[in-house]
Formats: sequence, C-alpha cells, structure tokens
Amino acid sequence: MGMPGLGRVFLATCVGSFFVLVLYFQSITKPVALHSAIGDSRLGKSRRNPLQTLYSGDQHAELSAAQRSLRGRRELLEEACLSQTRKRRVLSPDDLRHLIVDDKHSLIYCYVPKVACTNWKRVLMVLTGDGRHSDPLAIPANEAHVAGNLRTLSEFPVAEINQRLRSYLKFVFVREPFERLVSAYRNKFTRSYNTAFHKRYGTKIIRRHRADPRPEALQKGDDVSFQEFVRYLVDPRTQREEPLNEHWERVHSLCHPCLIHYDVVGKYETLEPDARAVLALAGAEGLVRFPTSGKSTRTDGDMAARFFKNISPFYQKKLFNLYRMDFLLFNYSTPEYLRTR
Repeated sequence: MGMPGLGRVFLATCVGSFFVLVLYFQSITKPVALHSAIGDSRLGKSRRNPLQTLYSGDQHAELSAAQRSLRGRRELLEEACLSQTRKRRVLSPDDLRHLIVDDKHSLIYCYVPKVACTNWKRVLMVLTGDGRHSDPLAIPANEAHVAGNLRTLSEFPVAEINQRLRSYLKFVFVREPFERLVSAYRNKFTRSYNTAFHKRYGTKIIRRHRADPRPEALQKGDDVSFQEFVRYLVDPRTQREEPLNEHWERVHSLCHPCLIHYDVVGKYETLEPDARAVLALAGAEGLVRFPTSGKSTRTDGDMAARFFKNISPFYQKKLFNLYRMDFLLFNYSTPEYLRTR
C-alpha cells in the first residue's frame, strides 16, 4: 500500500515542477502575436490589448516617438541580461509578490519602493476600481499600500500566471540606484514618524555598527547615520539573516528583469513622459492622469553626492559592488562623485 501512495506523491511533484518550469520558460520569452482585440465581459465590448499596441508599430507619431526610447531601454536590458547573468532559475510565487495585476487593462506593474510606486499604486487603484476613486491624489498614501487593495501575480494559479505573463503588458520603473538608496535612508531613518523602522532596523544597526552607543539610542534606534546604514548594508551578516527590506533591496531582486520580459522600462528621471506612454498604451490616458511632482532629478544627484562625501572609498566600493547589477542592467553610469580606488 505504501508504494502506490509514494508514486502519487512523486507524480504530483513532477506535475508541479513541470508547471513551474513552464512559468519560467514562458516568462523569459518575448510576447507572441495576439488577436486584434480581447473581449472584456465586464465591459461588454472588445478592446485593444496594450501589448499588441506596443509591438504592432502602427501607433500615432507622438506615442511612437516615446516608444522608440522605451524600446532602446528594453533592448539594452536584454543585452545586459545576456552578458551578466550566468545562471537561470525558476520563479517561485514569492518572486511575484511585487507584480501588481490590472486585469481590466491587461497590465502587470512591478512596483519598486522609492520610484514613485505610491502614485503608481494610486493610479492602478483608479484603473482597477469600481469607480469609487477618480483622482489618484485623493487616495491617502497609506491606503495605496494596504494589502488587498490591489492583486499581485503571486495570488493566481500557475496556469493563470503564465497566461498573464504571455499576454499582458509588463512594466517597471527604475531609478539611479544610489539616489534611490539615499531617498530610502532619508525617509526611513530621518523622519520622526517612522518609529517602526527605527525599532526594527535602527536598533540593530546601532547595536552592531556604533561604538559605545547610548542606552536611549539602543532603545529607540532613531538617530542612525548614513555611514552606519552603509555599513549595515555591506555587512555579510545582513543578507545571511534575512532578505534586504524592499525599500533598499536591489531592483533586479524585486522584479527579476532577466527572468521576466518587461515590455516597458520606465525611469524616474523621465517619469512623466514614460508614465503617459504606459497609460496611452493601456488606452487609459483619458481615464486617469499620473500625478506630477515638478521636482528636479538634478537635486537628487546633488543630494546623493553630499551623503556619499563622508563615506570612505573602501565602503563606497563595497556598496557599489552590492548595487552593481542595477547600475548595469538599467544603464546607469557610475556616479562621478564615487571614489572606489
């Protein structure tokens, strides 16, 4: 009686492995040709799929000009993946937790903290909602991050994951890695309201990387310096104990761009035109406007340079090595202020 039971377990394991392999191989292939329209039973009409709009080449002039830039980034990413990645691996459901699904508009968005992800989540809440929200900025920031307000790809059965990866437009927005890192540090460690981060990470950082810390600092963890934060990041114990927090985790570890074929790679530095292009591809530019900030990315570069001024070349090099893959994959130059020699 024991052997047939073992046989069934083995068969189930093999079938499960097969589906995971299917997910893996389909996720790294480019999209196949699609039908001219996809029926949406909820809307009672057919609509054009954004993936087909992107690859069909018959867009109007303004959209195609933006798409030429997006296509160039996509090609650079593919080339970098081919040259930099040696090992392939299968995707697990845990790898898909950052991929938000919009079934109404056939979109998959991989959100990256500190790259306008709050506003993208707000926009997707408007697009996927029941009409309750029409203005993204009317949605409180904390509501945009509530689990359950948006569905992630990890929540679907494997067959449905595969179908969406093949036929939906997949996009990600990235940012210069060290500017994103400085933004994460400032937000999580220098704002008095982020007590949860101070307790969770600040106390550990101070305990390990500050000589003779005061009891109050060990208890509150609310005065972590950028130098201490950098030492924490490059400490080998940090990643041995647990994954990096999503706010400073590398984009390639959050979104797996060499395993998932992203059709659009938007950049924080060109956020507004790139966001408009994505919404135009989805046929949603008349439904919602991406919130604009008007802030200069030049300021971000100057800010990062000031923070790195007090980091020794030894730690600058270690930190650059930690984020090297994001620099390479997304075509960001080594910062001029960096002293790694």
